[in-house]
Amino acid sequence: MSTVAEKAQTLQDLHAAPELLRVVNVWDAITARTIADVPGTQALATASHGIAASRGYPDGEVIPRDEMIAEVGLIARQTSLPVSADLEAGYGDPGGTVARAIEVGIVGANLEDQMKPLAESVKAVEAAVAAAEKAGVPFVLNARTDAFLKAGDRDPAEVMKDAIERGRAYLDAGASNFFVPAKLDESQWAELVSALGERKVNMIGIPGSISLEAAQRVGLARVSYGPWSQNTALTALAKLAEDVYSGGGLASDVRKLN
Repeated sequence: MSTVAEKAQTLQDLHAAPELLRVVNVWDAITARTIADVPGTQALATASHGIAASRGYPDGEVIPRDEMIAEVGLIARQTSLPVSADLEAGYGDPGGTVARAIEVGIVGANLEDQMKPLAESVKAVEAAVAAAEKAGVPFVLNARTDAFLKAGDRDPAEVMKDAIERGRAYLDAGASNFFVPAKLDESQWAELVSALGERKVNMIGIPGSISLEAAQRVGLARVSYGPWSQNTALTALAKLAEDVYSGGGLASDVRKLN
């Protein structure tokens, strides 16, 4: 069985490979096993929103850290594949949170800046990187900026400038990759990649985002789906209820996966 360090190196290699890494996010044990069993799956990633929602919490570090760590550890135990966890902004202790995540088998993480002052956000990245180094794990830290999410009516060119500045700072502080949750066009993604390097920028797949082919073409490292994988499952569940209430029933193509 691969060690945590070996899984982390595998995840590093998947991000650096010329092929786009495609990751469908999971939020509990059964979704982890289901996605891990799909041919073509190379790694798993959790979504903090999905985990929190499944336990009755809103997104945004409302779920206690102990609960989040317990759940991502449970997910990691379901598979031999490398697992990256969404650890939000680190729950007030990014270094300690990453250390605890590594202890339960996690080999990568998203760490969001919430558009805090840049110096503060860089210190958070440095703390997370130091925790991984102390554990002897080549942890894949996916430093996230909320520059576009919190842009409001600001000039898009200025927002892009801020994002690039933050991306450079986080990568210089030791982050493996830079995550930009936003609906950008191909030229904007290309601008980020040109500024920060090929296979260094990660995106989220959302309705209306660029195609996987375009993501590969511009040199992105990874696409994940955050809460949208859970929304896909919930859409299917709601549709079942609607069909049943209208006199129908199970669709003929439903697969028994549990």
